[in-house]
Amino acid sequence: MKKKLSRRDFLKLTGLGLSALAFKPYLLPNYEYFATPKRLPQFPTSEVIGRVTDNDVDLRSRPTNDPGLNTSIGKMGADTLVEWNREVVGNVIGGLANQKYVETPQGYIYGSVLQPTRNIPNTPLTELPNGQGFWAEVTVPYVDLAHEGVVASPWLQDHIIYNFPPRLYYGQVVWIDQIRNINGFVEYRWNEDANGRGYGYGGGYGEFFWADGAGLKALTDDDVSMLSPDIDPAEKTISIDLDYQTLSCYEGTREVFFCQISSGKSYDPVTGEVVDTYATPAGTLLTHWKIISKNMTAGSESAGYSTPAVPWCTFIQGGVAIHGAFWHNAFGEKRSHGCVNVLPEHAKWIFRWTTPYVSLAAGEERRSLPEYGTVVNSTETKF
Repeated sequence: MKKKLSRRDFLKLTGLGLSALAFKPYLLPNYEYFATPKRLPQFPTSEVIGRVTDNDVDLRSRPTNDPGLNTSIGKMGADTLVEWNREVVGNVIGGLANQKYVETPQGYIYGSVLQPTRNIPNTPLTELPNGQGFWAEVTVPYVDLAHEGVVASPWLQDHIIYNFPPRLYYGQVVWIDQIRNINGFVEYRWNEDANGRGYGYGGGYGEFFWADGAGLKALTDDDVSMLSPDIDPAEKTISIDLDYQTLSCYEGTREVFFCQISSGKSYDPVTGEVVDTYATPAGTLLTHWKIISKNMTAGSESAGYSTPAVPWCTFIQGGVAIHGAFWHNAFGEKRSHGCVNVLPEHAKWIFRWTTPYVSLAAGEERRSLPEYGTVVNSTETKF
């Protein structure tokens, strides 16, 4: 018999959107908070800043969760920021593949629930280039948002229900359609539908948000320029190992890029049974649709998600994409709904290296198969 999930359970299981953010230990006043512009806060000064992606995360005296050692010395809420000193190999009990912990001045935090970010503020544009909108990338740990208009998306509705501030996070990319100056501070308006630039493919809600422009870098042509343009596109191939959760890019026989991934779950998140429902497809596939940023919304309360501004999406056959993931750092373990999660900067590299090429002006490119695309060899051992 299937367990009927509450909305709270749904948020905890999705792996996207609010799943890691809903239960911050303090409450905000009411919806008015979301309508008030916020300046960037004072971020930690370390080169790499860790952002806690879940709630009630243990701060430990040693890099282990061994219950016999009682290493927990405190709890940390979602979006807590810490100085990231170094990664260390720990001893993780409970069947998880990732053994990494991050050492901070306060103690050790399990690396899978700590997003690595940086604080790289920008000098905002004061007017729209050529009078048109532009793509912008978040270059700070997070940017608080002020909502404008009708509340429509499940993502924002859940933030209101749980009194959690809506934010953009390091690595997300959004479409900016207006600029204004408020008391000497430049603010950008994020058009969630991106004026129809691709968000409509499965989840645009037409909402608007204002944010401190200093937290967003306006993308240029250099950000999307083709990598290795002199290499014959037919010589470029991607190898995805679903057993070891890795991705490699090859130019001929030479490996030019490597990263860890999080591919599709091999179990049903409701029943816990082993199924192929969320599995990433294996086989010889092709990239065919690329979009700089996309709202990903699908499913139901029992097994769904709602996440805006998923960056650097490279879709392959089977209806899944290689894309940036800012809501976890559990690369090396299966946890997605079929897509191939990688760090946002890794997704950006793959996006630029593969075909078809996407210009900054277009924002996306979609081709008919099988005429176009980089070959993706996805392999998995079946026992």
